[in-house]
Amino acid sequence: MKTPIVYSERCLLYGSWHIEGPQRVRKAQEVLREKGYEFQEPQPAAEDDLLLAHDADYVFNLKKGLVEDPDTPPYGNIFEFARLSAGAACLAAKVHGFSLMRPPGHHAGRNGAALGASTRGFCYINNIAVAVKTQNKPTLILDIDGHHGNGTQEIFMGDPKVWYVSVHRHPHYPGTGMVTEGNCVNYPLEADAGEKVYLAALEKALSHFNLKKVELVAVSSGFDTHDGDLASLGLTENTYRQIGRRIGAFGKPTFFVLEGGYRGEQNGKDIDQLLTGFEEKQPKL
Repeated sequence: MKTPIVYSERCLLYGSWHIEGPQRVRKAQEVLREKGYEFQEPQPAAEDDLLLAHDADYVFNLKKGLVEDPDTPPYGNIFEFARLSAGAACLAAKVHGFSLMRPPGHHAGRNGAALGASTRGFCYINNIAVAVKTQNKPTLILDIDGHHGNGTQEIFMGDPKVWYVSVHRHPHYPGTGMVTEGNCVNYPLEADAGEKVYLAALEKALSHFNLKKVELVAVSSGFDTHDGDLASLGLTENTYRQIGRRIGAFGKPTFFVLEGGYRGEQNGKDIDQLLTGFEEKQPKL
């Protein structure tokens, strides 16, 4: 059985001029549909669910369109687009699927820009944080985006039920994630480090945890680490397949949420390889 894809065409209806534009999701969806994946339609997250991860004042300002920065524009109706993306992550958590939606989320902290970052890096609501909070289970969050998920770290820092792992590029936006802090394990790598170095770092990062305590795995799935993308670590389609195999070997209920990755057709190919590797190793639960 292929991992279900959570997707709505509504996420294509804003921001055509921005690097975080519709094409990166639309073209990925076309690739995955051709490969036979099944799709499920999400509904917007409830405001009460958003408040599990974000402060009420931040949600209020976002709802009014009062929050913007140089990377993260105040598009018309952006609160509803962000709420739909968060709802898709919540549905992916329930069905153990892959949320193929925008806007992304892992740079959004409790009040917006997190851990001293200058911007929210294209993010409005922290989708994976909302989904993990709604599930309320001992969870490993694995962030494979090329940028450190500063918002996710801020939200879950010190949470006894959540372990956060990020392997990312440095120096690079947002300039955080240089050291491991408590339940947040960070492995910064140099640009274009390559598959061998990346997979070795991932293995070291995962060795910090006793997976017997984990009931759910949540993957912040960024593909900007692909060779030549915005936060390139020199990875290839084969690398994502190997990452997927490692995640599948956990033998835990798992869901995936799209973060970065800015070449749409390549995103689709990388997602397919990630999920193919995952399904090769994932036992029937």
